[in-house]
Amino acid sequence: MLYQVGNREFTVSGGGEGFRYLVEPAGESEGIAYVRFAIEADEPLIPEAIRLSWEYPAIDISGYWDPGANREKGIRIDFSAPFYSKATSLAPVCSLYNAAGHNRLTVALSDAMRPVLMRAGIREESAQFELSLELFTEACPPIDRYEAIIRIDTRDIFYADSLREVGDWWASIPGYEPAKVPETARLPMYSTWYSFHQQLDPEEIEKQCLLAKQLGCEAVIVDDGWQTANNERGYAYCGDWETSADRIPDMKGFVDNVHALGMKFILWYSVPFVGRYSKAWSRFEGKFINTYDGPDTAVFDPRFPEVREYLIGIYENALRDWDIDGFKLDFVDSFNLSEEMRFSLGEGRDYDSVPEAVDRLLSDVMTRLKGIKPDVMIEFRQKYVGPLMRKYGNMFRVADCPNNYSQNRIGSIDIRLLSGDTAVHSDMMMWNWNDKPENVALQFIHSLFSVPQLSVLIDRLPEEHRRVVAYWLAFWREQRELLLDGSLRPLAPDFMYPVVYANDERRFLAAVYGEQIVRVDRSASECYLFINGTSRDSIIVELEKRIEGRMTVLDCAGTEVSNRQVRLDPGIHRFKVPPSGMIRMKHE
Repeated sequence: MLYQVGNREFTVSGGGEGFRYLVEPAGESEGIAYVRFAIEADEPLIPEAIRLSWEYPAIDISGYWDPGANREKGIRIDFSAPFYSKATSLAPVCSLYNAAGHNRLTVALSDAMRPVLMRAGIREESAQFELSLELFTEACPPIDRYEAIIRIDTRDIFYADSLREVGDWWASIPGYEPAKVPETARLPMYSTWYSFHQQLDPEEIEKQCLLAKQLGCEAVIVDDGWQTANNERGYAYCGDWETSADRIPDMKGFVDNVHALGMKFILWYSVPFVGRYSKAWSRFEGKFINTYDGPDTAVFDPRFPEVREYLIGIYENALRDWDIDGFKLDFVDSFNLSEEMRFSLGEGRDYDSVPEAVDRLLSDVMTRLKGIKPDVMIEFRQKYVGPLMRKYGNMFRVADCPNNYSQNRIGSIDIRLLSGDTAVHSDMMMWNWNDKPENVALQFIHSLFSVPQLSVLIDRLPEEHRRVVAYWLAFWREQRELLLDGSLRPLAPDFMYPVVYANDERRFLAAVYGEQIVRVDRSASECYLFINGTSRDSIIVELEKRIEGRMTVLDCAGTEVSNRQVRLDPGIHRFKVPPSGMIRMKHE
């Protein structure tokens, strides 16, 4: 079926018998069009998959972005795989932009809860992009009405500004309001995962916490291992969430000791999983919706109120009994119906829809935990970083990328583009103790625009490494408001953000990650900062206006290399700066 909305022609297919469709204008404002898509039936019916598609001319478009594109941000073909979005995975938005980074088309769907398959690919025969949204591709309870708004932005603005406004739009939708972010969530943290994995030892962790606190970390995240003596990294022992006496004989004492060091304490849980070797397995058998990584780990069915109450009660007890300060809630994107459970309805469930039940679970988790401790922190990991996840938690972390500083850059910027003031964290930084100090610095430089997490055995670091860590954590804290709250301008997503700018009224910062020219097109009343995130010994800067002041060049550990008064005219300048070093230019 074809529907004409303004100058766009929409095609709707699928859905099954008994439904009526509506595609109509829902408003327009300064280059942003809103289109209402609705289906209706005379009685509740189970819809089949519905596909809504339209075309857009491939004019002045060089790249593509969606929340999960990662390193694949080039133009896609129309029959390439769509990306998948739901409340706990990514977000229904994609963007097409030109070589200058200007938006050409950004499309978002108001319904970020239900599963959506989204695609924007070039059609070879017509040089047109085909945009499509596929709904109801997974099991869904009977409905007699569904409605969502499609937001279509064709303004000639910087692509990141268009995406930021999509995030603001979602945040304005009732039921999508983001959680408040505690101050500690915006400060560096120490994590046990890469430094200890499951071999947790409270005394050793406390030693690392003391050293981490001295370096500028304000919380510790105790990861997997506290609940089991098993070292196989599986989840067959999850579900009861009782401390393993072999690992943590006194959890409350452990938390108290960390608090005495002046640090907050965050504890890891894998939310959906229940293992065969837990007591919860027999208690809740028959109330699972899937398995995970083999038959020994099941996925809870959140549509049962007793399942939700059980999980929430575990977190409430941990908050009260152990006085922890936050939760790392993992694998929340794994609440997926197996094929044999597609039409499992009723029978003690108070929800038929799994996405709606997960929304109720995670919303209640945040509400009830805040009732106990208002500044509770809840961290989620990429890919569960969408608009509804901002309601359920207040910290988003880059997906695991050990020793991969460039991936930390890409992942953190990808998350930042849609996340507003939700705290975005780097993946835990780790590296080889024999690596060069310049490479250690790159771990921090490529994660500048996120809150740093550290996961190394600090007491075993060479002294030259420790100086690097101390310097960059101190620098990050000094510039935190600029790095997290300043105007963020990441260039060229299709080239993996080779230059990223942040500025406010006082400061202008440019981090260079490739063979690029830094263009200073904005004034700063206090200072200019140029950071060399490459292995080269110079950066090239183009000035629009004259700059006068004191130029200090620093190496990767913050040691001063040179210091002189300069008067720089507009034009191209090549500055010598050590690999992983920095130039600071202050007005005098």
